[in-house]
Formats: sequence, C-alpha cells, structure tokens
Amino acid sequence: MEATDRAILRELAWDGRCSFTDLAERVGLSVSAVHQRVRRLEQRGALQGYTAKVDGDQIGLPLTAFISLTPIDPAAPDDYPQRLEHLPQIESCYSVAGDESYILQVRVESPLGLEELLRQIREAAKVSTRTTVVLSTPFENRPPAI
Repeated sequence: MEATDRAILRELAWDGRCSFTDLAERVGLSVSAVHQRVRRLEQRGALQGYTAKVDGDQIGLPLTAFISLTPIDPAAPDDYPQRLEHLPQIESCYSVAGDESYILQVRVESPLGLEELLRQIREAAKVSTRTTVVLSTPFENRPPAI
C-alpha cells in the first residue's frame, strides 16, 4: 500500500467524520483525488466502515468484562460464535490461541446482568467461562499504527 493511501487511512481512523475537504488538506491532494482514493480503499476492503463511539455509562451499560471460553467437550464442534451471536451484550468475539478458545468482550448494566449473561453463554455454548471485569478504561479502540 502506498504512503498516500496509508495517510488517508490514518486520518480516517482518527476521525471517521472528517470531510473530504479536510482530508484532502491533511494529505496534500485535491478533494476529487481523495474521494477516488477513499472509494478505492472501501472497494478493496482496506477501509471497512465508519462507526460511532458510544459511551456505555451514558446508555446504561457501565460494566465491561472479558469472558474467556473453554470447551467442556474438546471434541465438540467449534461453532461457538454461531451459538452466541444472538446475545447483543457481546460486542466482540476473538478466536485465540492458548487454553481458551475464544475471548468475548461484553457490556452489561450490572453485576446481576453479567451473571445472567454468563448463564446464557454457558447454556448456549456448553463451555466453561473465566471472567475479568474491567475497572476503568484509560483508552480503547485506538487506531492501528498505520
């Protein structure tokens, strides 16, 4: 990937709402050239979308936790993401190497909500869990070092 495309991705990673005019100024291209490059980056899949960052406290979901999943039966099919996709509290699901098979990032309204979610996860996926509750978040979702 060439340096100009990397610069565009870096700027958009920091500010996804940046206008084409501002983006063009920041990377030293014309507005039409930036627009074309952004469209190409989207088509290639290098730029996969634009999202809003939502404050969990403001929407009544102040508790963030990471839940590690370990299969109870190692011979069981590895279809945990499909078994759990119906649970909206799960924000991210990572397949990992190590003792666990997956790590989930979840947001819930309370410790009781977390307890209920753990019950639902164990029941749906037939796994054992290990939970880490987040106390504070100094930073989150930083853009990659492009």
